[in-house]
Amino acid sequence: MNQYDINCALSSTYSDIWLVAGARTPFADYQSVLQDVSPTDLGIFAARAVLEKSGVPGMDVGAVIAGNMAQSSFDAYYLPRHIGLYAGVPLTVPALMVHRLCGTGFETILTAADQIALGKTKLALCVGAESMSRNPVAAYTHRSGFRMGQVEFKDFLWEATLDTASRTRMGDTAENLAKKYGIAREDVDRFAEGSFARAAAAWDSGYYEGEVVPVTSQQWTLDGYQPRGIKLPRKVEQFARDEHVRVTPYEVLQKLRPAFGGVQTGGNSSAIVDGAAAVLVASGDYVRAHGLKPLARIAAGSVVGVPPEIMGIGPAPAIRAVADKAGMSIRDIGRYEINEAFGAQYLAVERELDLDRAKVNVHGGAIAIGHPLAASGVRLTHTAARQLAQGDVQFAVSSACAGGGQGIAILLEKA
Repeated sequence: MNQYDINCALSSTYSDIWLVAGARTPFADYQSVLQDVSPTDLGIFAARAVLEKSGVPGMDVGAVIAGNMAQSSFDAYYLPRHIGLYAGVPLTVPALMVHRLCGTGFETILTAADQIALGKTKLALCVGAESMSRNPVAAYTHRSGFRMGQVEFKDFLWEATLDTASRTRMGDTAENLAKKYGIAREDVDRFAEGSFARAAAAWDSGYYEGEVVPVTSQQWTLDGYQPRGIKLPRKVEQFARDEHVRVTPYEVLQKLRPAFGGVQTGGNSSAIVDGAAAVLVASGDYVRAHGLKPLARIAAGSVVGVPPEIMGIGPAPAIRAVADKAGMSIRDIGRYEINEAFGAQYLAVERELDLDRAKVNVHGGAIAIGHPLAASGVRLTHTAARQLAQGDVQFAVSSACAGGGQGIAILLEKA
């Protein structure tokens, strides 16, 4: 069945643009080891890590594109600029903030590809950073003072999950998809069990050591400007592994209470975590001139709209659109990294596209690893690119839904 129109998709193809390298922080559980670190500093860490890992000089970067959803520090306006400055990018290189809700990380990469295709730069630094722990308790109506009985401070982290157009919370949209696609609680818990098992196995095998850079307390200086840095809690010398990843049996998951009155629980939904991820995107001219061995070619990208009340189905038409734009069939795609915002949401996409689960999220997904909103798209795309570099599959897709009713997808080709 194909119920979702892709004719209005914003789609592009790219011929000679490459994902060179990537790195990320481990993702920390909500209110845990990274709770006091601003998203800017998480982003700086990831940016410095990818430059060091790749050997690409920061002075070669011609554009900084960063994403962050919740403004969880008072200097949040400056996040992309500060990431560039403290990562060693030239002072004269501009920085851009992008925001497409949970598609933000993907958007940093597609924006970089667009800028390279337009000849604006040859090398872009793309960063997604998010601190869920530092989401504010906020008030929007008190600039002129307080009135008796009308003091209203609310938890931004919770209130922001409500789509005020459809009057549905993000979890409700997953429940709507569960009803639409006949997804039972057992289906969701069994899938979540698999996500945890795959992620734990990937960590135990050393897979994520090629992607994750341990975080330590450190300070970064910049001549003429204030220092920045990361300070971990006392007695924590290093944070090295995704904190939410643990083997979690079905028998444990089935005991959890529904969070939205249906199939979704805290155990089969994406984990609330803090973290950042970064990748380098370059033109073919830059790659060849510097003898780089990229992970994958960025072949195409698509963004679509879907009904807000079933926003989680977004990856299905986005993946259809990106394959169509590239003149391919979905069957030509050998690996998928699809964000697991909610278990029922992913299963709806799987059923809509008739996907082979053996090809999707083979190293675990956001239910186990976590979903630091703006960072997820960068993580998923980097993970997909690594699978192409390490295997015999020719094409991979990274994709996610986005609140408000959107889907986004990036098509990668083996380098």
